[in-house]
Amino acid sequence: MSTAATAPQRTAPAIGAPVVEARGVVMRFGGLVAVNNVDLTVHEGEIVGLIGPNGAGKTTFFNCLTGMYKPTEGQVTLSGETLPPKPRRVVTAGMARTFQNIRLFSNMTSLENVMVGRYCRTSAGPLTSILRGPKYKREEAATRERAQELLDFVGLGDKAEHLSRNLPYGDQRRLEIARALATDPKVILLDEPTAGMNPQETRQASDLIFRIRDMGIAVVVIEHDMRFIFNLCDRVLCLVRGETLIEGSPAEVQSDPRVIEAYIGGGTDDEEEQA
Repeated sequence: MSTAATAPQRTAPAIGAPVVEARGVVMRFGGLVAVNNVDLTVHEGEIVGLIGPNGAGKTTFFNCLTGMYKPTEGQVTLSGETLPPKPRRVVTAGMARTFQNIRLFSNMTSLENVMVGRYCRTSAGPLTSILRGPKYKREEAATRERAQELLDFVGLGDKAEHLSRNLPYGDQRRLEIARALATDPKVILLDEPTAGMNPQETRQASDLIFRIRDMGIAVVVIEHDMRFIFNLCDRVLCLVRGETLIEGSPAEVQSDPRVIEAYIGGGTDDEEEQA
């Protein structure tokens, strides 16, 4: 595992109040303990990395944070409010995410994919929508405008009318991020955002994440590219076998011999793929 950090890390804005707080999160699947008593705090203006070998429980922990799983034990709060184990309500509360495997609507355009993310912030009822009344038309126009703004922000402004299935892989990843941003999140969770990318696309992804942070959105990133993580993050949490091995600055984590050992002897467990 190469841990050399060669690119300078951008200066972070002042760290603000806690946005996400997870305390004592445990996730059991029968006799398997996938996540065991993990704590995490993410502040305003902060980028936090989540690393660990395959099977460490990273995606399972993400699923506990975002309401896809109800933790067996523990609590997750967003801006001080306990999050319900319901993904739609978690998104409405202000937490968005992307996935390891791209989950775009392949027969929709880029613009339409981002508009889908925006609909959680609209309030037109079914009857108004069916009849296409004035409120529906206002919200639809505002949704389309915001979606185009976000496509411009991620560098896909000229591909608004392209079907998502026809986009290059790196563009599909950026489109997923634009769709997540359309929900107006306080915090965005990115699950392996550079997986399968070439070095140029990885640098673009890093720049995009910094710009998201500069918008005031906290970011949590799962990634196996250690150079990417250590150049990007303000703080890094390393999980091994579902438990916290170390949490600290990139310099502290990458210099800890236990982290290197965890990767060299790293997990053969299939839990991560199943999560």
